[in-house]
Amino acid sequence: MRALARAVALLCALLGAGVVAVSARTPSVRVAENDPTTWIVEGEDTQDVFGMGRHIIVRGKVKHGVMAFGGDVFVEGQGRVEGDVGVIGGTITQSEHSYIGGDVLVIGGAYHHGKTAPGRDPASKTIMFAGYEEELRELGRNPASLLEPKWTAPSFGLRVLSILFWFIISLGLTAASPGAISRAATRLQLTSLRVAAIGLLAAFVLAFGVPLALHVLPPVLGLFVGALSILLLLVAYLFGRVAIHAATGRWLQRRLLREEQRSESIALLFGAAFWAIVLSLPYVWAFAVAALVVTSLGLALTVRYRIGWKTPARA
Repeated sequence: MRALARAVALLCALLGAGVVAVSARTPSVRVAENDPTTWIVEGEDTQDVFGMGRHIIVRGKVKHGVMAFGGDVFVEGQGRVEGDVGVIGGTITQSEHSYIGGDVLVIGGAYHHGKTAPGRDPASKTIMFAGYEEELRELGRNPASLLEPKWTAPSFGLRVLSILFWFIISLGLTAASPGAISRAATRLQLTSLRVAAIGLLAAFVLAFGVPLALHVLPPVLGLFVGALSILLLLVAYLFGRVAIHAATGRWLQRRLLREEQRSESIALLFGAAFWAIVLSLPYVWAFAVAALVVTSLGLALTVRYRIGWKTPARA
C-alpha cells in the first residue's frame, strides 16, 4: 500500500512538474556543455529537480527527489538522492557507489545499476511499468503532440473499432435498461446546464476530495475510498456516454433522416460515430473528453430522479 501511494504521488508530481520544468532549474544545476538537453547536478541541491524532455545527471547531493519526463536519470560517482527518483519514458541508471534513499519509479523504461547491490534504503521500493518508452519519450520532449492526433492507417483502424465498440456497448446498455438511458438522454436535452453543473461539482470532489482522503484516512479505508471513486467514475462514464450517444444520435436523425427512416439503433450508431470524430480532432479532443466526463457524472447522479425539475416549457 505504501509503495502504491508513493507511486501515485510521484506520478502526479511528474505530470504536474511538466508544466514548469523548463524554469525549475536551481543554481546547483547546470547545462552540459556538449549537450543542452542534459542537466548536471553538482554540489548540494535542497529542492526537487525536474526535467521535461531532458536527461539529468546527479553527481552531487539532492535532498529531495529527482524526476524526469521524456529523459533519463543518471546517479553516478558519489551522487546521492535522499528522496524518490522517477522517470516517465526513460531509464534510471545508478552507479555502484551512488545512493538513492527513496523509491524508484519507472514508467516506460528500465532501472539499471552496477554489478554489486546498489546503495538503497532497505525500506524503499522499486516500481517499473515497461512498454511505450519511445512514445512517452516523444511526449516528454514535445508535449503538444498529445493534442495533435496523427492520422495513420493504424489510428484510422482504431477509430473504426472505437465506433463499433461504443455502438455495441450502447446497444447492450439500451437493451438492458431502456428506461434509464431514455430518461438520461431526455434530461440532457432539456436540462443540460443543470446536469453539467452537478457533474462539474462531482468531478471537483473526485479530483480533490479523494486524494485528500487517501492522505488523511488510514491506508485500508483510503484504498476502499479510492476503489469506490474509480468504480463510480468508470460506471458513470460508461452510462453517461451511452446516454450522450443516444441524445446526439436523435438530434442528428431529426436533421438528416425522414421520420420513417429513424430508429434507436441508427441514432446510437450516429452518436458513436459523431463522438469518435470529435475525439479525433486536434486540441478539440481534450475539451471533448472533459465535457464527456463531467456530463456523464451529472447524468449518472441524476438518473434516479424524474424529469420534474426541468425548465418549464415555453407557451
